[in-house]
Amino acid sequence: MKDQIIKDGKYRYIEKGEGTPMIILHGLMGGLSNFQGVSDYFPEKGYQVLIPELPIYDMPLIKTNVKNFARFLEGFIEYKGLKDVILLGNSLGGHIGLLHTKMFPEVVRALVITGSSGLYESAMGDGYPKRGDYEFIKKKAEDVFYDPKVATKEIVDEVYATVNDRMKLVKTLAIAKSAIRHNMSKDLPAMKTPTCIIWGENDTVTPPNVAKEFHELLPDSDLFWIPECGHAPMMEHPKDFNRILAGWLEKRNF
Repeated sequence: MKDQIIKDGKYRYIEKGEGTPMIILHGLMGGLSNFQGVSDYFPEKGYQVLIPELPIYDMPLIKTNVKNFARFLEGFIEYKGLKDVILLGNSLGGHIGLLHTKMFPEVVRALVITGSSGLYESAMGDGYPKRGDYEFIKKKAEDVFYDPKVATKEIVDEVYATVNDRMKLVKTLAIAKSAIRHNMSKDLPAMKTPTCIIWGENDTVTPPNVAKEFHELLPDSDLFWIPECGHAPMMEHPKDFNRILAGWLEKRNF
């Protein structure tokens, strides 16, 4: 990521622009650079874009769960003195955003989820722990996208290093179990926060029916599709993603 990471107390994050705060939440295997298209685009539209590095592998194992990540996010929001934030999360990041919104609804003005876990048990991927098999990991990484070429060698190498680090692998599995435990199907109907759902039509990690279920269960949601797109629309089709999100924010006066 070409943007400077700020180290501030216990937080590491990227911050760009001024205006309405938009906090971006990365996924389990996703780095901050996955949102380069968003962080380049929205500061010029009057948004303060912040991307905190989530402590996915830094918390003690017993505390490595979705709820504690949501609490970490609230701590970051308080630390930065932010109000009426827009949360944007992909995959596990979407799940953290959903749970944070449930726990602290007064802080969140709007929520944006894409390829989010929270409803679908296989959202964290199955069969990941095949350590040492680079080709298997490469195939897994490519399957995340509609166009396998988006899974660059850099991305594959990063995932490979993660699953071959024993403690990171143990924590990855702990997070996957936590995500299954924190199924939000019963919570969503009571969540009134305006929500923008942007989904890849060809997402095989969280298939299209997951997006439809989110849309049905969330009382104030809008659902948008991106064709020829997998699990990470903001990476695979950044221009389409930004156009959809900018249009929704404008329409909703956010």
